[in-house]
Order: sequence, then C-alpha cells, then structure tokens
Amino acid sequence: MNYGNRDLGISKIYAQEGKYAYGMGLGVMLLDEVYPGFPGDVRNASAYPFPIQYDVVENVDIVKLVHTDDKSECLQPTLDAARRLERMGCRAIVGECGYFAYFQQAVAGHVAVPVFMSSLLQVPLMQRLVGLENKVGIVCANRSCLTAEHLRNVGIDPSSNLAIVGVEDDYETPHFDSLWAEGKRPAIPMSDFDAAAAGFLAPCKDFVAKNPEMRAMLLECTGFQPFARIVQREIGLPIFSWSTLLDYAFSVVNHREHYGHV
Repeated sequence: MNYGNRDLGISKIYAQEGKYAYGMGLGVMLLDEVYPGFPGDVRNASAYPFPIQYDVVENVDIVKLVHTDDKSECLQPTLDAARRLERMGCRAIVGECGYFAYFQQAVAGHVAVPVFMSSLLQVPLMQRLVGLENKVGIVCANRSCLTAEHLRNVGIDPSSNLAIVGVEDDYETPHFDSLWAEGKRPAIPMSDFDAAAAGFLAPCKDFVAKNPEMRAMLLECTGFQPFARIVQREIGLPIFSWSTLLDYAFSVVNHREHYGHV
C-alpha cells in the first residue's frame, strides 16, 4: 500500500461500538486446512495492496465444504467467523473458497458489512458484458461439486449461458492435488509454480478450444489466481478471478480519491 499522505479529511477519531481495530481492509475466512499459497492466492496476503485480516472457519475443511452433500454443520462456524471479522473492524468479508457461494445469502444477512463469499458473484456481470448469445466460462476445481444451489445463491441462473469445467475432474492436476485432494495430499503439502502453471494452462486452453463462443473466463478457485496472467496471455480473453473481486470489494468500502486537473 502506497499512500502519499494521510487522509486529510480525517481530523478527529471516535470509537465505534464493538469495533476493536481501525484502518482495516478485507476480512478473509479461511478453511480449517494447512497448505501454502503462491502470491495471488487469497491465503497469501503479500500480493494485495490493502490490509488483509484472516480468521479460520473452525472445523470446516475442504471435504466438508466442497465434497459433503449435507453442509448444514458448516453454517454456524461460517457465521461465527464472519462475526469475528466484523468485530475486528474489517470493512468487507470474503470467503477463501469459491464453494462458500453456498452461504452467500446467509452470511450477508448475518453481518452489517458487505459480503463477497465467492468469485462466482462476478458471473452475472460477466454475462451482461459478453451478451447472452455468447458464453461465460467457469473454471472450477470440482465441477461435480458445483451445484445449482451454489449458483443461485450468488445470483446465477444455472440454465443460462455458461460453460463449466472442473480441472480436477476432467484433467490430471498433480500440483493442485498435492495441496487440496484428500488421499493425494502429502504430509507436507507442496507445489511447484512452473509445473502447476503448465498443468493449469493446458486445461484452460482446451476449455476455450471446445467452447469457441466463450467470451470471458472466471477462475473460481483462489489457488488458480496466481496463474491468471499466464492463462490470459495465451487465450486472449477477459479473465475474472478472486483478485478482480477483492480489488472491487476493497474499492467499494474504501473509495479512492481522484487527483487530476481541469
């Protein structure tokens, strides 16, 4: 973050009821999992130009959130984490995993700050940008786990102009499996950037080739974001991701000043 000066519009400060910290940015709810993230992954705070505050959604891991059909036991821990981040003073709340879309409406109704639970929130905008006669491509980790309820909870019509691929369902992705896949993840999860990038780029190019009417692509998973620029150089399409969502989320709760001349 690079500010030239303090905000001269702030001359007095007052305590806000229930808030413990000030000057906060985005509160990120993490899955209760231990694995690393390259810069660009929401789990890695170093690549974002605004403050990131983390909280762990206790006892909610990848299996429970993504693969288990009955997600009811995930709800209360998710609401509790959102409330903790709000009390800490976070100005907006985001989820780490795109499958938190399942709880978008519940969390948004539980706290008084804006809630961005999934990168999928951008899809309705994307559909209007490209026109309903063209397709929006969604690249997710597990297509088989992305249900109509996930989509509807973030305002997406499941029957609309979508193309969806799951890279872990439809392709070999060992450098993602080694971070996230139960039964394939080693005791110390690890990944290699160049190998992971190559392993992700190939499915994305194949996805575009199979859907020539695609005009924009969304990367659902936070772990895909570090490779967004690499993919975009190859496919030449607009790419929406967690990074574009987080930049937008912070901008609406901390609007920038405009400097210029007339």
